[in-house]
Amino acid sequence: MTEKNVRVRFAPSPTGALHIGGAHTALFNWLWARRRGGAFILRVEDTDAERSTAEYEDTIMDGLKWLGLDWDEGPDVGGAFGPYRQSERMDLYRKYAEQLLDEGKAYREDGAVIFRTPVGVSLVIEDEIYGDIKIQSEKASVNQDGSVKDIVIIKRDGMPTYNYAVVVDDHAMDISWVIRGEDHISNTPKQMLLYRALGWEMPRFAHLPMILGKDKKKLSKRHGATSVFEYNDMGYLPDSVFNFLALLGWSPGGGIEIFDRDEAVRSFELSKVIKKPAVFDMDKLNYVNQEHLKTMDPVLKKRIVEPFWRELGLKPERHADQYLMDALTLMGARGRTTKELAEFSDYFVDFSPVKERYDASDITPEQRGTLKKFFAAFMSMPEWESGSMEAFARNWCEANGASLKEVALPLRWALTGRKVSPGVFEVAQLLGRDECGTRLKHFDFVD
Repeated sequence: MTEKNVRVRFAPSPTGALHIGGAHTALFNWLWARRRGGAFILRVEDTDAERSTAEYEDTIMDGLKWLGLDWDEGPDVGGAFGPYRQSERMDLYRKYAEQLLDEGKAYREDGAVIFRTPVGVSLVIEDEIYGDIKIQSEKASVNQDGSVKDIVIIKRDGMPTYNYAVVVDDHAMDISWVIRGEDHISNTPKQMLLYRALGWEMPRFAHLPMILGKDKKKLSKRHGATSVFEYNDMGYLPDSVFNFLALLGWSPGGGIEIFDRDEAVRSFELSKVIKKPAVFDMDKLNYVNQEHLKTMDPVLKKRIVEPFWRELGLKPERHADQYLMDALTLMGARGRTTKELAEFSDYFVDFSPVKERYDASDITPEQRGTLKKFFAAFMSMPEWESGSMEAFARNWCEANGASLKEVALPLRWALTGRKVSPGVFEVAQLLGRDECGTRLKHFDFVD
C-alpha cells in the first residue's frame, strides 16, 4: 500500500458532544493522514435515530475545528465517496446484505438479516500497535455459554448494526487504515469475517491505548472535563489540548513534550504509539497549557483573555489594546490557563478587585506615617520608570532607616491587592502615575 493511498476516517455518533476519547482518536487519525500525505475523512454514524441529532453533529464538528483538525471529505464538504452520513447510505447496506443472503452466507429471521458465523477459520489481526492477535472464527462471536453466535447485520427495523455498517462504509470509502480505541479490538474479528465473506481487501488496523484517570480507572468527569468545549470554557488553548492529547500514548522522542501541529505531523509514527493505557493528568495539561501561553502572540493572548475578564465583571474595552497586551506580557508565566491569567491580572483592568481583596487594616499608625513620607516623595519622582523607582526606593529606605520590603510590600498590596505579582515597580510603571496615585490615596498612603 503506497503512502498516497492512505485514507483514514473518524466516525463519531452524533449522540453527544465531542469527548476526550473521541478527540484523541480523531487526532491520531488526522496525524497519520497528514504524516503520510493521505486523506482524513469525517463520517457520521447516525443510525441510532432516536439519539442522533443535527445539533450534536454540529457540536462535534465545532469541537474538531477548535482543535484544528480539518477533514478532506465529510458531510459538510462532500467528496467522491459520499454520502458521509450512514442514514443516507441505506441502499448500500441493503445491497450487500442481499448479496450475503443470495450466497447463503446470511439468513432472515424475524425480519432481521443474520450472518452465519463460520467455524474453523483462523484469523490474524495484524495490529500496528498490539502486534499480531490470533483468534479462531468460532470465538469471534459467542453466546454466554460459549457456543457460536451468528452476527446480526440488519436489525428488524431495517437499520444496519455497527459491525456490518462500518465494514461496508470502510470498503466503499476506500479506507486503508482503521485507527480506533483498543476497546474495538473485540469487534475486529467479526468485521474481518464480513470482509472475507464479501470478498473485500481488509484495511490495516491500529488500536489506540485506553485513556485512564490518575487513579487508573476509566476516564470520567471526576478526572476533569470530558467534553472538548469544556476545556475551552476552562481557559485551555486548542494548541495545548492538541499537544496534550498527542502525548497520550505517543511522543516525538528526545524528551520533547511541547510542540506545535507541524512538529507533531513531522514526527508522528503509529509504530511509536505504545499499547500501555495512557493516563489523563490535569497537572500535565496545566503544564502544557502554561508552556504554550508563555510563547503566545500578545495580540492573540489578549483576544483570548478578554472574555474571561468580562466574565469577572471587568471592562477591558476601557483600555488601549497595547496597554492590555503589555499587561499580559508583564504577567509572564503566571496563570496555567487563560482563565487564571485573567484572574491574576484583574488589577490592570480595574481597581475594584483590589479594593475587594485589600483594606489596609494590617497597617499600623506608625507604619502609615512612614509610608506617607515615602509615597509623598515617590509620587514626586521626575521620571516614572521602574528602574528609577527601584533605585529611588532603595536610596530612600537607606537614608531613612527602613527596609525596601517595608515600602514595596504595601505598594504591591495597594496596586494589586495581592501578595504576589510581577515586579511591583514594573506594575507601577504600566499602571501610570495617575492611577497609582488614585490607589495609594484610597488606602490613605498619600494625602
